[in-house]
Amino acid sequence: MTILSLLKKNGISGFGYGSTAEQVTEGLDLTGQTYLITGCNSGLGLETLRVLSKRGATIIALARTTEKGQSALEMHAAKGQAIECELSEPSSVRACIQTIKEQELIIDAMICNAGIMALPKPVIHHGHELQFWTNHIGHSMLVLGLLDSLADDGRVVILSSSAHKRTYKEGIRFNDLAAQKGYSAWGAYGQSKLANLLFAKHLAKKFEGTKKTANAVHPGVISTNLGRHINSTFILLFKAVGRLFLKTIPQGAATQCYVAVHPNTASISGKYFADNNIANTSKYGQDEALAEKFWLATEEILATID
Repeated sequence: MTILSLLKKNGISGFGYGSTAEQVTEGLDLTGQTYLITGCNSGLGLETLRVLSKRGATIIALARTTEKGQSALEMHAAKGQAIECELSEPSSVRACIQTIKEQELIIDAMICNAGIMALPKPVIHHGHELQFWTNHIGHSMLVLGLLDSLADDGRVVILSSSAHKRTYKEGIRFNDLAAQKGYSAWGAYGQSKLANLLFAKHLAKKFEGTKKTANAVHPGVISTNLGRHINSTFILLFKAVGRLFLKTIPQGAATQCYVAVHPNTASISGKYFADNNIANTSKYGQDEALAEKFWLATEEILATID
């Protein structure tokens, strides 16, 4: 059996590495359901919007500008509305939350897809490293602000990454979230993805006793504009081996679609998915005490935002 055939072998779910977003949602009727997607205007977010809309869903399309979100909806004749949500700016996130609440929208799933990756140099934003702030704090503010708008059986899907295993050796650098004591592009990105995973893990604990769920997902290694900051030599290497090892965008969007809408995942919570199946995390990703400590630290940060 070749390496590629092993990678593409389906798991317990019936889906696997090579499954696409259309395949994992085939036969589902999402008419009357509403899905919020961050970063909906390109890459995995745009494919998620396309496929869920094709299944009949109404989309709350969040992007850095309303125009980008509207363009994504129009591109695929999707039903829904576009709302500006610049995750790195608290005022934009708050305005987005207010807009949704004022309309009394009920959300069947929040798909936290947007993110930035591997900034070559540290960028400090609101006193914290930008990847940590955008990927984690922005999404945390959005999700927590909309919990009252989540359906009784609603789902929260947080895009993490296998890169969470490449975080700093301390896991979360609680005393250096501004990256003042040393910076690694991949360490910082890995920390932000571990943050996403821990947030989903503890949110699931908060949901216990309800039908609501929270899970983290790894989409796979995909060539999208998420990697625009990566060293150009590394990108060329990616493209050279991409035909063999990189997922396509339809394959990359599959896991978040599967976890967000498939009946088989309706009662699964607090897990980490990859290739449309439950997967193993790093030791930090399994640490419930760390997840609780990090949740409290996140609450403290959110409480200080003007």
